Amino acid sequence: MIKSIIRFLLQIFPRPFLIRMSLLMNRFVAIFLIGNKVECPVCGGYFRKFLPYGYTKQTGRENALCPKCLSLERHRLMWLFLNDKTDFFKNKLKVLHIAPEQCFYKRFKALSNLDYTTADLESPIADVHFDVQEIPFKKESYDVVICNHVLEHVADDKKAMSEIYRVLKSNGFAILQVPMDTDNPNTMEDPSVTDPKERERLYRQKDHVRLYGLDYADRLKAVGFTVNASVYAEELNADLANKYRLPMNEIFYYNQKL
Repeated sequence: MIKSIIRFLLQIFPRPFLIRMSLLMNRFVAIFLIGNKVECPVCGGYFRKFLPYGYTKQTGRENALCPKCLSLERHRLMWLFLNDKTDFFKNKLKVLHIAPEQCFYKRFKALSNLDYTTADLESPIADVHFDVQEIPFKKESYDVVICNHVLEHVADDKKAMSEIYRVLKSNGFAILQVPMDTDNPNTMEDPSVTDPKERERLYRQKDHVRLYGLDYADRLKAVGFTVNASVYAEELNADLANKYRLPMNEIFYYNQKL
């Protein structure tokens, strides 16, 4: 029942409205799921279970969405990676966060070591608004760029990747996760496919224009990035990874401008 309601809301309402609505509802819902079977490393909440999540039956998952901060599996994985593998929470860094996730943006803004800017095409929680294919900042402006689950929506993903690379400082890094079919060596895309139902069938969501395959790293390298790809969740304690409900097979891409 809850899964169907969430899927209905995701399908019917535009993203800016869902963001505003969730800011009001998440704390109320979290009270009813308090327990100790799962833990969110982002907000520190303990619950009986996480909420289900997914735009379609194909992508729906049980025990995925933190009811307190709205982190998903991929967000919890990224939080742990940044803490374990980078200086994100320690060093003075200038950060550009494109399409800022609600579970992150207030927490990142509160970090005194970060000069933190959020950006989006239309999100009401973003500081500035622009198309990621035309970033209005000078080259080498940021130490870190975060842009997750955006490139699958963009007509010219190479242009967007190039723009992110351009505004990144030398020795900086970018986190650019995307939905992926790890059973397919090649990205599937066809610009002639414009029907929302067909896009949903092929690319898992009606507003996606491609489904990345294992050649994603090659696309990143083609614009200049040095790419370190790993199944990071496998490095963690199995019991802890299960308690955090991490995506155990997700390939994590750490992309540097050297």
